[in-house]
Amino acid sequence: QVQLVESGGGLVQPGGSLRLSCAASGFTFRRYAMRWYRQAPGKERELVADISESGIRTNYVDSVKGRFTISRDNAKNTVYLQMNSLKPEDTAVYYCNAAYFTNIYWGQGTQVTVSS
Repeated sequence: QVQLVESGGGLVQPGGSLRLSCAASGFTFRRYAMRWYRQAPGKERELVADISESGIRTNYVDSVKGRFTISRDNAKNTVYLQMNSLKPEDTAVYYCNAAYFTNIYWGQGTQVTVSS
């Protein structure tokens, strides 16, 4: 069955770094655009970053540009989110998403907390 399993979240101090991973299985990963979303308490889920099937094209929400980097390894069926210079406002549950036409899959989420 289709699975997206996120890992790498945790508690980090402001200015620190985390690397999130999302391991995919059960579908043809290289055909899917991949996205990272996040949802903070009391807020709507927002798109943080996306990457094309080949990994050539990436996009970021303005608030993370220059700090976050999305990448993928199609040989390992994994997408990553490198997060640097973390701020308290980055605190949220981060979700991995896979999209191919009408096929949309979600992971269960991983908590990222930025606090001193």
